[in-house]
Amino acid sequence: MPRLASYLCQGEDEISVDLLFSLDELRIRTITGSAEGRVHMTCQRCLDPVEVDVKAEFNLAIAFNEERAKQLPRYYDPLIVEEEDIELLPIVEEELILSLPLVPYHADCSVQTSFGDAEAIDEPEPEKTNPFSVLAQLKADKK
Repeated sequence: MPRLASYLCQGEDEISVDLLFSLDELRIRTITGSAEGRVHMTCQRCLDPVEVDVKAEFNLAIAFNEERAKQLPRYYDPLIVEEEDIELLPIVEEELILSLPLVPYHADCSVQTSFGDAEAIDEPEPEKTNPFSVLAQLKADKK
């Protein structure tokens, strides 16, 4: 699954897939099942690997063209098949990509918010002179 691997940061993840091929009561060919597992993505807060649970559910009905797909019951997702052979790996891969979080992060991630020397931060800054103090002096002189 090369497209799914591009979202992950480690290549040692496992996904288990369970698919059932059948005919329903309306004699429609269906593919139902699930794919689930744990993968490692890059935390968007600290950039370390974070473990993410993924789960995709399948409820597909096979249609041979667009017209037949429009006639399927709404509780099925259409799978349009124009040839005899179906590649299932790209279908499973796409459903898993859709189940990934947009922004993966650790729940207890600590992010560094200050950079540089700690001593420089603790020193008080010298007071800056007010540039308008000259105007206040001129105003006082007029009175």
